Amino acid sequence: MTETALLSLNEHLKEYFGFSNFKGQQEGVIHNILKKKDTFVIMPTGGGKSICYQLPALINDGTAIIVSPLIALMKNQVDAMRGYGSEDGIAHFMNSSLTKPELALVKQDLLGKKTKLLYVAPESLTKQENIDFFKNIEISFFAIDEAHCISEWGHDFRPEYRRLRTIIEAIGKVPIMALTATATPKVQQDIQKNLAMGDTKVFKSSFNRANLYYEVKPKANAKKEIIRHIKNNPGKSGIIYCLSRKKVEEIAETLKVNGIKALPYHAGMEQALRAKTQDDFLMENIDVIVATIAFGMGIDKPDVRFVIHYDIPKSLEGYYQETGRAGRDDGEGKCIAFYQYKDIEKLEKFMKGKPVAEQEVGRQLLLETVAYAESAMCRRKQLLHYFGETYPKDNCNNCDNCLNPKERFEAMDNVFLALKTILAIKEKFKIKHVVNVLIGKTTTEVKSYKHDTLEEFNGGADYDEAHWNAVIRQALILGFLKKAIEHYGLLSLTEAGHNFLNKPFSVMVAKDHEYEDIGADGGEMILSEQKGGGIDTMLFSMLKDLRKQIAESKGVPPYIVFGDPSLEDMTIQFPITMEEMCQISGVGPGKASKFGKPLIELIANYVEENEIERPIDMVVKSVVNKSGLKVYIIKSIDRKLPLDDIAKAKGVTMEELITELERIVSSGTRLDISYYLMSNMDQEHAEEIMEYFKEEEGDSIEKAIEEFEEYGFTEEQIRLVRIKFISEFGN
Repeated sequence: MTETALLSLNEHLKEYFGFSNFKGQQEGVIHNILKKKDTFVIMPTGGGKSICYQLPALINDGTAIIVSPLIALMKNQVDAMRGYGSEDGIAHFMNSSLTKPELALVKQDLLGKKTKLLYVAPESLTKQENIDFFKNIEISFFAIDEAHCISEWGHDFRPEYRRLRTIIEAIGKVPIMALTATATPKVQQDIQKNLAMGDTKVFKSSFNRANLYYEVKPKANAKKEIIRHIKNNPGKSGIIYCLSRKKVEEIAETLKVNGIKALPYHAGMEQALRAKTQDDFLMENIDVIVATIAFGMGIDKPDVRFVIHYDIPKSLEGYYQETGRAGRDDGEGKCIAFYQYKDIEKLEKFMKGKPVAEQEVGRQLLLETVAYAESAMCRRKQLLHYFGETYPKDNCNNCDNCLNPKERFEAMDNVFLALKTILAIKEKFKIKHVVNVLIGKTTTEVKSYKHDTLEEFNGGADYDEAHWNAVIRQALILGFLKKAIEHYGLLSLTEAGHNFLNKPFSVMVAKDHEYEDIGADGGEMILSEQKGGGIDTMLFSMLKDLRKQIAESKGVPPYIVFGDPSLEDMTIQFPITMEEMCQISGVGPGKASKFGKPLIELIANYVEENEIERPIDMVVKSVVNKSGLKVYIIKSIDRKLPLDDIAKAKGVTMEELITELERIVSSGTRLDISYYLMSNMDQEHAEEIMEYFKEEEGDSIEKAIEEFEEYGFTEEQIRLVRIKFISEFGN
């Protein structure tokens, strides 16, 4: 790969995928693999993981082999790649579902150097005849998707994944890219060790999915609540997860008799029926799939608008992976879980008879899930902490606990006592033992270690077990404590924890939910509908109908024709030529020529019939990008997403975002950024600046900065308050 080729990655991105800019760390990942270096990618679902191997595969000589455990997903990935190019042979899959003639065609295209991406199931890769065949083709690199399957600590352990490094080396020396959407520090360590990638460059993106809303509800009248949610969101795609196949069938049937287009999906169904159900979901013939938690679905649908867990999953990693199927197009994604402790007891029963080590792993993973479900802390903060990431705010404004805060109590003395107790028992025990010592519970283990003779024993007897669990979880979140990776669950103090003991300070902890005592209507929070702005809803509906017709004629899911964000951009830009269509977000020349003509004709007729004035200089890229950005900003602010998250998602600086906000409000659009100012600025300061703009004849930023210079207000704060002022009093 030449240096010139490396410098033109943005052009390749636009040519193949229709995007002008890379997302997050994509560009760095692609540069690394093009330099033939092993690469480890940890990127959340919806973060653009696939492009990390798809684009270099298209650029490189030879064929990239993508190892994936999800046979159901391979066809979708291949269809998507074929949608970007003109030759069907550009992408193939190789797994047990192929007939002999189909397999022969795949091999013919590989030998003929037509195929740039080959998706392979790990079972197919281990067959000796395939190993021998792969030695005869030019392989650009191997990409191991869902790499967490290597680890027994991962949520989807597959023993055959542990053989991959040996098999790849037997085929030939080529670079390896490992990719996963969920990896705790323990799982990351396992992956690197097993794939001999100890010194490999790791690209770890933030696990924060700012567009996802998280909520945990008590499991009372859950079916009724699910039906109501779906009825209130007509036409939106969703997934419902259950613990058992029986429950999957029951919930699916309940939805159907209530007039909801839903189907069950689990491992007990015949392969052909599972494939048809998945296709019906992708082709939008049904709105909802009900599936078992245990069965990996491999649904690659970007516009799933809600994921509901009827039963709580057995690990937070699994929960994160499953909820990650919502809002992959950066649009709305509601993640609602129904919880009762009985479900946890069921999961514990499933572990009986398994090896002791496996039971211990399972129990610790369940403990994390219980902590998440019962906690009153910010859901996002807790999820990110689980993956070794610190969320800097206490309020994310997009989960039930942040939007509907619980009562908080001062816990400085409690945290101090908990840390002291952990030191007293030599940092060699788990949460349960620590709590038993604190509340004075004389268990066999407490007696055998003589911990009932410690000064700290019974020191926290004024509070119950749930209280101390909440205190210790908060200490973990604050970074005062850590859990050992090798000896999972053992608590020890960090440097911050020792500092706290030396110099304690105020720690506020939110009281946990009383789940078992909530009645049918208790604890419910009604969410207002998330509304966007700026798109022509009538045209959007017409384009969706036309997209579905095109998809059915081509035999592909609608999102492969054009994604929802692309259709939204079309309702703002009104492209009526092929050149203009190529400037739409997510539309490259290949996709425009393959699917664009009927949409262009529809839009042209719509513009003429409704006498619409289209944006000037449509083909100027910067204008299109700004318009796309404007819609994204308006919709994101409607959903009360943090401004820094919006800037990060769009790859712009905070200053650039504020400039765009100023343009939007100056053009007459009302934006309510009060939620951001309230959590990021002293209210008295904000009111002072508002009063200044009310009394001043002009609204000069420079003059305002000069006025407040001695107060230490930043330019960013003044500009944001000015945006609020113009929006409230001018629009």
